[in-house]
Amino acid sequence: MHLNDLCGYLHELSENNNRAWFVMNKPRYDILREEFLQLVTELIAQISRTDPLILGCNPKKALFRINRDVRFAKDKSPYKTTFSAAIVANNLKKPSLGGGPAYYFHIGADGQVLFAVGEYMPPAERLKQLRTHVSEDGAALVKILRAKKLQQTLGTLQEEDKLQRAPKGFDPADPYVEYLKLKHFMVWAELPISSFKHSKTSSASDELISTMASAYRDAYPLVKWLRAA
Repeated sequence: MHLNDLCGYLHELSENNNRAWFVMNKPRYDILREEFLQLVTELIAQISRTDPLILGCNPKKALFRINRDVRFAKDKSPYKTTFSAAIVANNLKKPSLGGGPAYYFHIGADGQVLFAVGEYMPPAERLKQLRTHVSEDGAALVKILRAKKLQQTLGTLQEEDKLQRAPKGFDPADPYVEYLKLKHFMVWAELPISSFKHSKTSSASDELISTMASAYRDAYPLVKWLRAA
């Protein structure tokens, strides 16, 4: 994949986020989309070496549409300024719909790649399952999160939207109450695309795939813990 071309296209799109510009530049989009699909296909193959359930993921279904849902948004810009994908086990539905943990990443107009593992904004029923799992097996989660490799590559669980108090139905004195307050169960990291270089033995996109696959491998114990919920 030509990463610099993709970032350049997305940057231009961010400055011309309208249908006329998009249609005029549709041939560029089609080429980059096909290259991105190939990158996701290769990444699935890499991840499946650690997580065999990922082998059944259809790369086309892993890709997110570039069109934004603007029905309830103040910002009516029609297009996202990222290329993104969520790789899930055996073609389950997207994690935001309760389909379990995902290996997610996107490349943005800002020249950054964000790669993440876990469940972001799970629906209420799924979130209750996860919180119940925390109460029942919080010690295992703490052990997973303390692993040096995971901390070095993806950090710890994000605390965005964290509750101030224990959620309804859960004991405020639970030893793992801080995890019960979470609304997302996801770790992530962000790196500049410029940090991935072409060399004699590999392309910049190969380096990106290798970096993400390694981070996802470090996060596999978290994936297994989430699936157990």
